Amino acid sequence: MSTLLLHGRAFVRGAIEPDTLVTIRDGVLHVEQSAHPPAQAQHIAGIIAPGFIDVHVHGGDGADFMDADEHANERILRFHAKHGTTAVAATTLSGSPDDLEKAVDAIARSAHTREEGAEICAVHLEGPYINRERAGAQDPASIRRPDLQEVEALLAHAPEMKWLMTIAPEIEGARALIESYRNRITFSIGHTAADYAQAVAALEWGASHFTHLFNAMNGLHHREPGAVGAALTSASATAELIADGIHVHPAVLRLATQAMPHRIALVTDAMRACGLADGVYKLYRHDVTVQNGAARLCDGSLAGSLLTMERAVQTMVEQAGLPVEAVLPLATEVPARLLGIADRKGKLAEGYDADVIVLTPGLEVERVFVRGRELR
Repeated sequence: MSTLLLHGRAFVRGAIEPDTLVTIRDGVLHVEQSAHPPAQAQHIAGIIAPGFIDVHVHGGDGADFMDADEHANERILRFHAKHGTTAVAATTLSGSPDDLEKAVDAIARSAHTREEGAEICAVHLEGPYINRERAGAQDPASIRRPDLQEVEALLAHAPEMKWLMTIAPEIEGARALIESYRNRITFSIGHTAADYAQAVAALEWGASHFTHLFNAMNGLHHREPGAVGAALTSASATAELIADGIHVHPAVLRLATQAMPHRIALVTDAMRACGLADGVYKLYRHDVTVQNGAARLCDGSLAGSLLTMERAVQTMVEQAGLPVEAVLPLATEVPARLLGIADRKGKLAEGYDADVIVLTPGLEVERVFVRGRELR
């Protein structure tokens, strides 16, 4: 693989530093400060940054990970890579045992194939062990009690991969599942009607993350803080935010980020219609109408998003009013830590994977490198 040198402003060590020389060689990064770069270095007018990492994404460009098809997965990975995402946790929905096994099997094959596009670094099971009262766009018929044998069978399809699971801690069997698998699965509280005490208990059992904070859970109330309150007051738990300006008001995006420093991971929760025109699309067994920038069920409930990580970062800066230096870690360092890959991804640092993006001054993705290979 040839050597490429990029020189300009770069997001390193938590700040945008000038005169940074980023060398991409054999899929690995070399980073140094240099006011006098080599003649062959390419001058970058915008910002050199680590590739985005999305820990909650269902699909895009007409495809969904529940399609259980490697070609569909390739479309998703390539589409989101064009918008700056270089690593993902491929996310499923509550489905039948057979459909989930097929989806996980296809995800595992795609992770090993590593075609051009974002790298699959984990599997995120969003259900099926959630609360029907907070199902959102999940298929109610597929929601069920935790089944340790089913979980073991799913894990066997991708034993070497990192696993996340969204679970409602108040349902019967949740505690046993969390305590049994907390060393193999990162458990995330979500699609839940849990009150504050139940959510805090789940963190004590071994849960450590919250799925799309504020959405599909009880809202924060000054006398009933609920799962949101448990997230905000936790010392270590991380939480997702869908920063499209629709799922969560920009003011609340700002408040949550300020209340949970170094603990917010921006996610897309993107569904198959992401990147496509308005119309009617399938989300597992639901028909979803896409109109005016939102995907909704027939009852008006939000059904995933049309968001890219590129747009999520822009929303946090333009609408939530946060500085770009505070936003970039939410799309890079925090999700890398969550997925257990912070030793090789999420930063522009010596020896890290060459997952690099170039942003314009307006924070649009101009160039993308995945493991050192530029996406065309």
